[in-house]
Amino acid sequence: MEKFEKFTGIAAPMPLVNIDTDMIIPKMFLKSIARTGFGKNLFDEMRFNRDGTEIADFVLNKPQYRKSEILIAGDNFGCGSSREHAPWALEDFGIKVIVSTSFADIFFNNCFKNGMLPVVLPQEQVDLLMKDAEKGENARMSVDLEAQEITTSDGDVIKFEVDAFKKHCLLEGLDDIGLTMEKEASITSFEKAAEQARPWV
Repeated sequence: MEKFEKFTGIAAPMPLVNIDTDMIIPKMFLKSIARTGFGKNLFDEMRFNRDGTEIADFVLNKPQYRKSEILIAGDNFGCGSSREHAPWALEDFGIKVIVSTSFADIFFNNCFKNGMLPVVLPQEQVDLLMKDAEKGENARMSVDLEAQEITTSDGDVIKFEVDAFKKHCLLEGLDDIGLTMEKEASITSFEKAAEQARPWV
């Protein structure tokens, strides 16, 4: 997993509430356990007509938002089933940060495990970011995880809270496997001692 670094990017406004995981990545695309390749099907039923043509007024199909890295969303983002493909699809599309007033718990935790930062803010601050995002690609926001700050295109700074352990994992690029491998020396030492103590195992 890549380390999460401070960056400046385009924010897309998506004020819909209760965006569930089936809207994020419809069930017919859950045919692989690889983490890549799902970005093209992100929000498929909202992005594309049944003949495969784009729905022009969907936010991520608009020219100014095609390269969005930040999503400003409505309440209860990521609700529904617990499919891990949902954060995979968002990350594969290029989304690094999602801001909302609330997230479904499983989706929220899956974001961190896949290198994305979900940020919970009060409604008035989400509204401010939503309004800024509506300015288009010239209104770029900066996200600084170390300082726990989002800076709007106008220079307004919004502080956010994040769990210290989850923050550490993002900054160091550690998923569950990476966390385990940090203990590789201890694991190897234990296995050697166990092998000597129980050679018949």
